[in-house]
Amino acid sequence: MDMLQTTDDTVGKRETNRIRNRNAILAAARECFREKGYDNSTIRDIVRRTGLAAGTFYNYFSSKQDIFAALLTDFLNRLNTNLNHYRQTSDTAREFIHTAYLALFQATADDPLVYQLAHRNDHAIRDLFGADLLGLAMLALDEEIHSAVKRELLPDVDQDYLRAAFSGVAYEMSLRVARRTHESPGKGEHEAQQAAQFAATLFMGGLTQLPKLS
Repeated sequence: MDMLQTTDDTVGKRETNRIRNRNAILAAARECFREKGYDNSTIRDIVRRTGLAAGTFYNYFSSKQDIFAALLTDFLNRLNTNLNHYRQTSDTAREFIHTAYLALFQATADDPLVYQLAHRNDHAIRDLFGADLLGLAMLALDEEIHSAVKRELLPDVDQDYLRAAFSGVAYEMSLRVARRTHESPGKGEHEAQQAAQFAATLFMGGLTQLPKLS
């Protein structure tokens, strides 16, 4: 029994160290990308900020592109988690629109640098995933839109145009959420909520309804 406990403890420590090292590398990469830009940052720059040995780095990532892919995957996972969480609470058209945008804007506010990097490096994302970040994000939203139409939360209109309208607003507003959150990190949740309310009101009532937000 003692030997089993010792083995479990060892495995637990290894997993904890693995998670800690991976997070340290990703945190260092974010700082490098923020200060020097993605193209100008090197693996050596990233490793220096972690305090880890270069050999340890290569146990987790083989290239800078791998780090970028990991950051984007984490972003998309947060988006999907947010969508799944809010899906259960949407019983009206406004709730659906509000929560769908809130899911995206909260994921953006949680890591604004990643969204900004993705916007500047669409070519790298296409190489990694075969689509740009908005395309990947909208894949998650497309299923939600189709489901909302079937549930009669949204009108059965031209879904191609509907998705295009959702996409355009999502893309441009997410960039602004990212910029504002980057400039004022403590206001991320506020920005996400404010942007989601703005988008929902715009879709539901048109421009004439927007002054009522204040």
